Amino acid sequence: MKFDIVGKRYWWFLLSALILIPGLISMAVQGFNLGIDFTGGTLLDLKFARPVTVVEVRDVLKDHQMENSTIQLAATGQVESATNVLIRTHVLGEDERRIVLNDVGERLGAFEVLRVEKVGAVVGEELTRNAILAVILSWVFMIVYITYRFEFKFAVSGILTLVHDVLIMLGAFSLLQKEVDATFVAALLTIIGYSINDTIVIFDRIRENLKTHRKGEGFKELVNRSIWQTMTRSIYTVLTVLFAATSLYVFGGETTKNFSLALIIGVSAGAYSSIFIGSPIWVMWKEYVDRQRLVARSKGAK
Repeated sequence: MKFDIVGKRYWWFLLSALILIPGLISMAVQGFNLGIDFTGGTLLDLKFARPVTVVEVRDVLKDHQMENSTIQLAATGQVESATNVLIRTHVLGEDERRIVLNDVGERLGAFEVLRVEKVGAVVGEELTRNAILAVILSWVFMIVYITYRFEFKFAVSGILTLVHDVLIMLGAFSLLQKEVDATFVAALLTIIGYSINDTIVIFDRIRENLKTHRKGEGFKELVNRSIWQTMTRSIYTVLTVLFAATSLYVFGGETTKNFSLALIIGVSAGAYSSIFIGSPIWVMWKEYVDRQRLVARSKGAK
């Protein structure tokens, strides 16, 4: 006999609560470590006596906790090194900038500072509001579409799993105080698409099994059967994505670490919620509606 996933639903809900609550508290108390994409920063335009690479510059900045800075080679075409380098980093004070530039000169050779500017946020308040609005609208359209293809209860259950996954990602980055930048936003939107797709696969199997629903089989048994029928596909899918994201995190550069970490957290949360959260919510709702219907009938009979 296979493990009763839906029957243990309250344990899964408790586990989710234990994961979500610390993250929610962290978001309320310490907030997020917003990157320069949100806060703005300092732009350094440097011209070196010899061509330097992005890796060389980043190695120097890493010693000053500036490894997440945006580094661009000012050259035409795809080149590995250049004499002109643009560095976009967090706001630097006079003393901090002088220390960093002295270290750059000692390790990479002579250079000339062409300009130093304070630049605004790439992701401004208006763009942030538009992104949030786009996510909310996408959820509304998902509810409409899933309601049309399945039913309203499936739609709401699916959206609740998305909210669950998004909160876990946000909470994890707040707890770890990992930098939140434009790549994190990209990862967040990627996970929203991935998670709902995995959930819909299970919902589709539930719908198919409902057509051949055996008399005497409860919703709990039917959903358990549906989940186990799609379990192999779910495991293979999540492992494939996790292998790629983990490889990117381990072997990729500093600029991709936050993106890949967000993917690892989000994919794991999405796989968990699709199996252990979305379907049990639907079962609870269906059982509640059936109980209410039976109560109404009993009252009508009297």
